[in-house]
Amino acid sequence: MLLTRYGIREWSIAIAASLALGIPSALLGWWPISVLAGLLLLATVWFFRDPPGRVPADADPLAMASPADGVVSAIVRESNHSAIGGEAVVIRIFLSVLDVHVNRAPASGEVVRLEHRPGRYLDARSEASARLNESNLVVMKLDDGRHLGIKQISGAIARRIVCPLQSGQRLERGQRFGMIKVGSTTELVLPDPDRVEVLVKTGQRVVGGVTILARIPAI
Repeated sequence: MLLTRYGIREWSIAIAASLALGIPSALLGWWPISVLAGLLLLATVWFFRDPPGRVPADADPLAMASPADGVVSAIVRESNHSAIGGEAVVIRIFLSVLDVHVNRAPASGEVVRLEHRPGRYLDARSEASARLNESNLVVMKLDDGRHLGIKQISGAIARRIVCPLQSGQRLERGQRFGMIKVGSTTELVLPDPDRVEVLVKTGQRVVGGVTILARIPAI
């Protein structure tokens, strides 16, 4: 299993600390400390894991792959979303501390705008967190010219959104583009809500880069 490069500082420190604490403790017979160090190592590897080889379940470029692992917490319609400049359907995914936290592009296209907004750190499971918490909106232009958005939203524990993208950069469907460290929320924002075919429901577990959340209509 791979570890994400977006957390290299954190997992490098945690692994070094676990080994430095665990090995001498084991040699000295201090087993509780050694076990604690081992658990810290396992927790670090688990949180920063980055499973390779993920492929969208549908090859159709109009099928939107999930940008995150987690559970669909809401599917809402907004009358004027900034990512679209009009009506949009928003599919919200809650990520617990046990989920993979690497974000992936739902479709192929060009990054046209990045909007970071400071905010609060409410529990990511609350409805208000999607509006009030710190967030980062990635607006992409698809190959057919339409726009979609991926919004990274912090949680009560998550205090760092990682997104090294730049305007003008191209992303391919399923490509990694950042992460949110510890529990958080990711939203997929799609245009033309009257014609979008949403393929998931609230409470459904999804896999980033694999599960198809929706299908947008052809132009």
